[in-house]
Amino acid sequence: MKPPRERTLPSGDGAGHYPDSDAATPIRAALALALGGALLLAGCGRDDVRPTPRGAAVVPTREWPATTPADPAAANAVLMRAISLVGTPYRYGGNTPDGGFDCSGLVNYVFRDMLDLRLPRTSRELAGFQGPKIEPQRLATADLVFFGSGTQVTHVGIYVGEGRFVHAPSTGGTVRLDHLDGSYWRRHYSGAKRVLQ
Repeated sequence: MKPPRERTLPSGDGAGHYPDSDAATPIRAALALALGGALLLAGCGRDDVRPTPRGAAVVPTREWPATTPADPAAANAVLMRAISLVGTPYRYGGNTPDGGFDCSGLVNYVFRDMLDLRLPRTSRELAGFQGPKIEPQRLATADLVFFGSGTQVTHVGIYVGEGRFVHAPSTGGTVRLDHLDGSYWRRHYSGAKRVLQ
């Protein structure tokens, strides 16, 4: 005789341990609302897009020449503010230091806070924003770096020099500094834009 099958939920919230409970109905409704809200924001929230680093540090394999920004003072202000936010908790849809950041929320906050520059809200819209595309060897401080798969952009960070960028990577994580030569980032790099002219 087979034991009765338990009903489980993808959320892993424990309600699945009560096979005949109606607790799943409000949970499913909440999940549906959360999913609907998530679809309004682009990228920046999926864990598969921004993995947590595993163990050993990345050894850079490319030369990262220093390119002088068109406006060094503005670029330095962006650099200093972005680095000061390292350690701020990730929060999907977040756009303040107190509430946490997602990737595009971090970019928007830094440029608005330091330069009163209003940028598009999502990583996809930022990738389509005005400004020249930049080759990796021509990156300058404060350029935006984009990641995704194929032609779809799902993540954005702020380049800070020497092949490094600041970004808000994933749920459960914090704003951090990573290297473009990290295996994941190198594979998913999709380009860069210069917003400071």
